[in-house]
Amino acid sequence: MKGKRKILIIGILLVIVVALGSIGFYYWYENAYYVSTEDARVNADFVSVTPQISGKLLELNVDEGEKVTKNEILARQEMNNLPDTSVEQSLVRAPIDGIVVKKQGTVGELLSTGQTLITLVDPTKLYISANIEETKLEKVKVGQPVDITIDEYDSQKFGGKVKTIGEISNSAISLLPSSTSGTFTKVVQRVPIKIELDNFDSKILPGTNAVIKIHIK
Repeated sequence: MKGKRKILIIGILLVIVVALGSIGFYYWYENAYYVSTEDARVNADFVSVTPQISGKLLELNVDEGEKVTKNEILARQEMNNLPDTSVEQSLVRAPIDGIVVKKQGTVGELLSTGQTLITLVDPTKLYISANIEETKLEKVKVGQPVDITIDEYDSQKFGGKVKTIGEISNSAISLLPSSTSGTFTKVVQRVPIKIELDNFDSKILPGTNAVIKIHIK
């Protein structure tokens, strides 16, 4: 009976050792071959559409979510005392091919020169903004391949590559003043990087969360 109990205990210990070894190997492999973070999100360059002149908004021809093409007329303003030869100045055109993500004007409203009327993004030029811990930054290089999981599509994997690495930490550009007290707590700083997405067919929403895994070997 004692012999069976001894064998059982040895078997349990072996299982525990194997399990701990597997966990240890997994974390070693992940740290040796990848730099990962959940501090990432889909981003885009937002383009503001603004009127060339001040005047009442007479027409607004788009809604949020609509696709527009470069130079398409999106809105028209009252010309006031401008000559007919200046009609082009009263037209608000799309500066890029893109999608309307925000409309901030109402017909009848008085607009000022430079006031944002519409915000566009180019859905083909989305990218991932991520923040990497300073202790891992040395391993990250421009051009490294990246595995991307976007929360909006949790079962679908996307590919990309490191496009740029920030030259300054996020805290360095914070508007908050530094502490002048005698107490100091060291905090691991994070540096922003930009990841270029490979070709994709899915509709991805800017601002949604992502998880990235950078191949460093």
